[in-house]
Amino acid sequence: MSVRRAFLLSALAFGLAVEWFLYDASLGLALAGADLVVGWILLVSGFLASERRPESRVGSLMTAAGVTWFLGNLAGALAFLHRGPLVQLLLSYPSGRLPSLLSRTVVTAAYVDAAIEPLARNDVLTLALSGAIALAALHAFGRASGPARKASGPALASALAYAGVLALDAGARLAGSHNVHAQLWGYDIVIATVAIVLFFDLLRGRSADAIVTGLVVDLGAPSEAGTLQAKLARALGDPSLVVGYRVGDAGLVDDAGRPVELPAPGSGRSTTPLVDHGREVGVLVHEDALLADPSLIESVATAAGIAVANAALQAEARARTDELEASRRRLVEAADLQRRRIQHELEHGAGHRLENVATLLERARMLAETDAVATLEADVARTRDELAELAHGVIPAALVDGGLSPALAQLALRSPTPAVLHATAGPLPEAVEAALYFVCSEALANVAKHAGASRVAISVQTANGHVSVSIHDDGDGGADPLAGSGLRGLADRVEALGGRLEVVSPSGGGTWVAARIPLNAPS
Repeated sequence: MSVRRAFLLSALAFGLAVEWFLYDASLGLALAGADLVVGWILLVSGFLASERRPESRVGSLMTAAGVTWFLGNLAGALAFLHRGPLVQLLLSYPSGRLPSLLSRTVVTAAYVDAAIEPLARNDVLTLALSGAIALAALHAFGRASGPARKASGPALASALAYAGVLALDAGARLAGSHNVHAQLWGYDIVIATVAIVLFFDLLRGRSADAIVTGLVVDLGAPSEAGTLQAKLARALGDPSLVVGYRVGDAGLVDDAGRPVELPAPGSGRSTTPLVDHGREVGVLVHEDALLADPSLIESVATAAGIAVANAALQAEARARTDELEASRRRLVEAADLQRRRIQHELEHGAGHRLENVATLLERARMLAETDAVATLEADVARTRDELAELAHGVIPAALVDGGLSPALAQLALRSPTPAVLHATAGPLPEAVEAALYFVCSEALANVAKHAGASRVAISVQTANGHVSVSIHDDGDGGADPLAGSGLRGLADRVEALGGRLEVVSPSGGGTWVAARIPLNAPS
């Protein structure tokens, strides 16, 4: 015979002996029998629950409630001891672990109340305790979702039933009722019913199914709903649970990147590997009894393993996206740098030499006014104009020398359509300035060609780490931003810097072109 079975038989015999030898004739034989049956139900349910569901502490709590139930017959000071383990059972079902600070506080108060007889006999305090039990049960039910909430229905009903019978008994005594028999019968019936309901519900295993189903649903929620570790800890009722991620040669790290140490044997904590497609992607570090149910451990580990693998893939995808964005930005900056170099070389190289040639030709013309000199002067002038146009097409000198605001001011002055400029932005990164300049240049060119506008407004401003430019005309509208390659190319340039280009052009309502670029994009 096992130690557990021997203990059960001893406890049952102890209960019978207590009821037999300490029989109170004033209560009647039927009530004494009911008292014995309630204690036996708690003991037997606790024993069977521990046998069938060793991963849960429910069996131990039922057994403790049964033993203290019979101890209450030995002395008046022990009459309320069963309240402590009974309240803990109701608020920690089905795992036996208290899910929140509120439930832990209420259970602590119940144990203190049960151990101190004057407190337990105070009907006002009993009313307060019953209210706290109901509040903690409703709070736990409210925190659950989906299948887990449906599975926690019996626990909620049991906790509310016990809180109700406590409140009714205390309220009746405060009201002056002395119908002790009716109160005791009601109390015994509620305790017995609660024990039977929770025992059979535990055997059905709905809680384990609800844990897995709820966990899968929770893992599919957006990342804002919490980390994988937080979701697993919430689903399994182990606040100390840790998820260790396998990261190359670095070993195991947690959500914050800190090393995770595996527990030593006998520490009361265990590890469960998380495997995806035959490869260990991490481990769970948890209490020994948390995943004692083989089917539960397999289901939870599988779901968590898939989640860890998916999280790794998402992180890799994000890293590659960031790398691509940074690469696009570097390409734009390199192209702008090359344009600025070409512009500088044109202006200070070939342009400077042509300026010297023009000076020499002017002197030669003064000395000998011949048709050949005049022809050379005309050719030099045309060449200088072509170089200036080429340099302007690469990147304007005003942008290189003075920055965005002076360059836009010159652009507005040269615009065939009257343009008003309002710029409050200070010095900006060169790539950003070039992108915004070309957006304005292309927009003004489109206004002159297609809009039929009488005026155009240009606005540049910085706010919240971004710089924005908008060009709005009062023309015919109806422009198609995808019709030409100019704006599409500018959109690519702006997006490469982490920004966005928008074109709004309702028919008859003018055209609005806007670009917004972050100032701290990675490079």
